[in-house]
Amino acid sequence: MKIRVGLIGLGDHWLSRHYPALKVLSDRFEVRAICCEIAHRAEKIAREFNAYAMDGFRAMIAREDIDAVLALATDWVGPLPILAACDSGKSIYSSSALDIAPDQVDLVRRRVDASGVAFMAELPRRFSPATIRLKELIATRLGRPQLLFCHERMSTEQQTDRLRRGIYCPLTMRHLMELIDWCSYLVDANPSSVLSGIHCPSNSKGKSFYQNVNLEFPSFGGHPSASAQISVGHYIPEKWPEALSYRRPPSLQVSCENGIAFVDLHTKVVWFDDAGQHTESLEEDRAVGEQLLTHFYRSITSLVRNRSDLDDAYRAMIVATKANQSADEKRRIYLEW
Repeated sequence: MKIRVGLIGLGDHWLSRHYPALKVLSDRFEVRAICCEIAHRAEKIAREFNAYAMDGFRAMIAREDIDAVLALATDWVGPLPILAACDSGKSIYSSSALDIAPDQVDLVRRRVDASGVAFMAELPRRFSPATIRLKELIATRLGRPQLLFCHERMSTEQQTDRLRRGIYCPLTMRHLMELIDWCSYLVDANPSSVLSGIHCPSNSKGKSFYQNVNLEFPSFGGHPSASAQISVGHYIPEKWPEALSYRRPPSLQVSCENGIAFVDLHTKVVWFDDAGQHTESLEEDRAVGEQLLTHFYRSITSLVRNRSDLDDAYRAMIVATKANQSADEKRRIYLEW
């Protein structure tokens, strides 16, 4: 079964993630139409896929030869393509699920629920080969996570490029939500409380920002509670690339009941247990883009509807919002689910 898809926007990860995946998975996906804010670019890519370049996303979504929508840009028209796809009964793959304004989230959730369509939020860290292998190790060798440390170091220019990010979700907020979801996914639980602090000097004019977030997870099944320490910041100018890459920490460190693991996205896991050090390179595994689109294909063709992605994205947004509240009020915020 081949799924006929329409592309809405191309986004920052088109060349590195989505384009290669669609080429490799051409036996499962057929690109039929493209709607992009840059008409020349849309026409160029449409020719390569033997597809149609279209001016309006509503007209594209309504086409009878479109089965699913890939909303790949996080900044263009907000949740409108999701709502239009719900109206047309088309499955949705969304890169912007974490970028929806908080006051629009409930509307989007209700519309997706009412439509009954398959929906998948793009959460790339979950589908990293390194994450998939780490989940296997947690289940078989390392045991339940107890402490998690992850940090996203950005350049100043990445954060201040707001023209392509829209007004709802600064890039630091996007990264924070992804890291919160990543830790929750690895612990396999929702955090019970959050404590955060923000460093943003007024004289830096937005060029320096750092936020740390502590998540506490509940204990269950006889296992002790887990804790995650997350940080995200931009304070190194792009003109200093050597400083940006100097002694860059691993993407994730996890201390578990029976060992410890270090993850470098997207293809390296180094872990230690009583037997010593183990280094695994996963470059031969399916790339992140292929993992994501393969999962989306299965969600469309499966008889069991999966809507957990939208709920997980919503929970990550709630926790990130509560983290900002914690920083403002200088106290720990307890969460109820």
